Amino acid sequence: MRWEIRLSGTGGQGLVLAGVILASASSLAGKNVVQTQTYGPESRGGSSKSEVIIDEEEIDYPKVLLPNVLLVLSQSALDKYAKCIDNQGVIITDSSLNTSDFRNELTTLYKVPIIKTAKEVIGKSIVTNMVALGALIRATNIASKELLYKAMKSYVPVGTENLNKKAIDIGYELIDKN
Repeated sequence: MRWEIRLSGTGGQGLVLAGVILASASSLAGKNVVQTQTYGPESRGGSSKSEVIIDEEEIDYPKVLLPNVLLVLSQSALDKYAKCIDNQGVIITDSSLNTSDFRNELTTLYKVPIIKTAKEVIGKSIVTNMVALGALIRATNIASKELLYKAMKSYVPVGTENLNKKAIDIGYELIDKN
């Protein structure tokens, strides 16, 4: 299956790194992957978007055209991208966002407390991206947790691996509670 994934929010939420880690985990599984990113001129607080294409087949175009997975962590990103998703796609949003204008009965919507969980349960907002990745892989089965852990260890600072693993695990569990 071809996955076209868009991770969107604001700068500082770690979504570019999340896209890189997801792409790496998929590559470790033997899939073909492309990862791209865009962000506003501000490094923190501006818009941020990371896109990942994962496919068993060769990827002939490196841009996401119509995502079948959308992860959104800011209202402005939701307003911009929620109507640009495959009809039978999956949308994962932070529970603080207003999704009433974007509900499509064919789309699967998960509203989970990603940001709150990172801040209040784990105690570090810097792992918001890992909580989000855990939720994403549970909702979609795009990658295994084991490969996500392995990929994550290549990109996070030494000494933070256990914290990031914990964030992935907690994010994974959020989907079951939804």
